[in-house]
Amino acid sequence: MKFPKVTVVLVTAALLYVLWDQSGEQPEPVDASRLANLHANPVELAQAVDWIFNQIPEFCRDAGGAGEQAKHHQACVSAAKARTSSCRRMLYERFPDPVATGAVLRDITLTAMECLVPRSGLVQ
Repeated sequence: MKFPKVTVVLVTAALLYVLWDQSGEQPEPVDASRLANLHANPVELAQAVDWIFNQIPEFCRDAGGAGEQAKHHQACVSAAKARTSSCRRMLYERFPDPVATGAVLRDITLTAMECLVPRSGLVQ
């Protein structure tokens, strides 16, 4: 049987490309001040969603109330992080890119909060 040289070369090239791509400089996390003036400086939807998802511990703290125990908070954070991929996909399908108004950012944030940390039993 002949040694598959071409396959080895292609797989090696693909692996090198992936390693090169991952070793590149990672973008800096979005700061809340970056979201202050969206009319003059719109933000990409992915950056806004990343910033919102970094707020998961605060969402769980707000949803659980001040008297909640640490294990309930940790369970909430774990459950929210498990839902991030499906929530991210839903947000990308539902909202425009770039985010250019505060109203759109508010709607994205509220929708993400409801997806990540659903609160049952509340009258809306």
